[in-house]
Amino acid sequence: MGSRGAEKQHVRAGFPRLVLFDLDGTLLDSAPDMLAAINALRGERGEAPAALEGLRPHVSKGARAMIASAFPRLDADAREALVQPFLDAYEREIGLHGKPFDGIEDMLAALEADGARWGIVTNKPEYLARQVLPAFGWDTRSAILVGGDTLAERKPHPLPLLHSAQTLGVDPARCVYVGDDERDIVAARAAGMPSVVALWGYRLDEDDPVAWQGDVIAEIPRQLLDPAAWPL
Repeated sequence: MGSRGAEKQHVRAGFPRLVLFDLDGTLLDSAPDMLAAINALRGERGEAPAALEGLRPHVSKGARAMIASAFPRLDADAREALVQPFLDAYEREIGLHGKPFDGIEDMLAALEADGARWGIVTNKPEYLARQVLPAFGWDTRSAILVGGDTLAERKPHPLPLLHSAQTLGVDPARCVYVGDDERDIVAARAAGMPSVVALWGYRLDEDDPVAWQGDVIAEIPRQLLDPAAWPL
């Protein structure tokens, strides 16, 4: 794990007081749910099931990226027409196949035991994100949930992060945002919020997470069990 803010790490005894997380690819390995939805659409069209390893890198890019990956022969208009059917199919699969990444629950418990708060800022539509949380008890533990359609802007715009910090009464500079996509780190930087790049998430082969210039790069969630591993 690397850090641009390592010189500050030794001075803080506990975790940051507020940590905001991306959802898919950061807290939750939701690719199996997404695959079930994609394969429902492929089955309706007489196509063979797609493979998880082929879809996984596209999950953090959103519904349109997943559809483009699964239906490469369709033109842009035909793919756009599949967005709502995909979301409907995904809604039927929510929580049935995916699970938190290994070590996530331990990390969240460590934050809570230290008196820190945590919340979720995702580009997933809010109505879908809200259906995810109860399966893991996160609906009663997360201090805030902001979806991709909650506000007028979504990541990489900083508004969702700024809104979350303001709502919870914390200076953005005293929060940390954790995400697995470049948009997450761009949003955090624009919000003046330190960031953690989650390498355990979903990335395309051409993605270079080092170039995103997050404050910390974490390979696995368990690295974040150490308060000194966090920026600030």
